[in-house]
Amino acid sequence: MTKVRQYFLYFAWVISLIATLGSLYFSEIRGFIPCELCWYQRILMYPLVLILGIGTFQNDSSVKRFVLPMAIIGWCISFFHYLQQKVPGFAEIKPCKSGVPCSAEYINWLGFITIPFLAFTAFSLIIVLMLINKKQH
Repeated sequence: MTKVRQYFLYFAWVISLIATLGSLYFSEIRGFIPCELCWYQRILMYPLVLILGIGTFQNDSSVKRFVLPMAIIGWCISFFHYLQQKVPGFAEIKPCKSGVPCSAEYINWLGFITIPFLAFTAFSLIIVLMLINKKQH
């Protein structure tokens, strides 16, 4: 049972690491300037790499009590951000005062995959893995 929990922590850590490296790729290599909501998502994703990494390598599944609230908040922000991009009328709810508008789409793969969608997917997977891990405890 402990080995299974370790895999859930490991996969969650890998997902957070890929999401963090992906966001750094988009901003530092591709030159995409993050909007305000992107920054909030980063603020919640980047620490997950450290927390889940420590939990994974110390075999400590108790980190889920820190990871789950951060991932749920990040999930809500990325869901709202995705709605601003894809649902007409949502962009006017919170207009940006300066910088890149939150409704801007730097990428639009297959007509629905945007940067907030990628963050939403990463947060979703981390939440599911933490909930499964919680039931295994």
